[in-house]
Amino acid sequence: MRRFDYTVRQATPADLAPARAVMLDTVYRDFGTGYVPRWHGDIIDLAGAYVDPARHTLLVAVDAEGGVVGTGALDSRGPAHPPNPAHVAERYPSGVTAQLRRVYVRPEHRRRGLARRLVDELMAFAVADGGYRAVYLHTDPAVTGAEPFWRSIAKVVHDEREDAGGGQGIVHFDVPLG
Repeated sequence: MRRFDYTVRQATPADLAPARAVMLDTVYRDFGTGYVPRWHGDIIDLAGAYVDPARHTLLVAVDAEGGVVGTGALDSRGPAHPPNPAHVAERYPSGVTAQLRRVYVRPEHRRRGLARRLVDELMAFAVADGGYRAVYLHTDPAVTGAEPFWRSIAKVVHDEREDAGGGQGIVHFDVPLG
């Protein structure tokens, strides 16, 4: 079996542009939406969203050649209502909720454990913070592999596909904190 060498670490200022490229490529290719400011504004200002604020972080997965091939972020903002269901927003209030965001891996580097490593490091960050009571994330099940991955490590708290009209089709998850 071929061994792949990757490093998962906190992003440096030099990593921000390549991390942004991974994220933008993902929203265009995998989501099919392209860049939508109200959904993806954090991608443009990674430092302001994840690097500068206390209790937030941005991680990168770097290959043996030093290229950023994956990302993962965490912030202290709970899901907003709208667009998310009110009961989900109430269950995960800002300040005490760590929200996992932008866990993306370039297609040619998938199926090598990188997303799980990124999530493990994000969870360690949340635990070390000491102020988070819950970890939340949401995913678009239309993205290949996303829903099965999150179901393998998290518990579904709301599947909008089961709502009258299908909501936004998003699946909301709780990740065990301990």
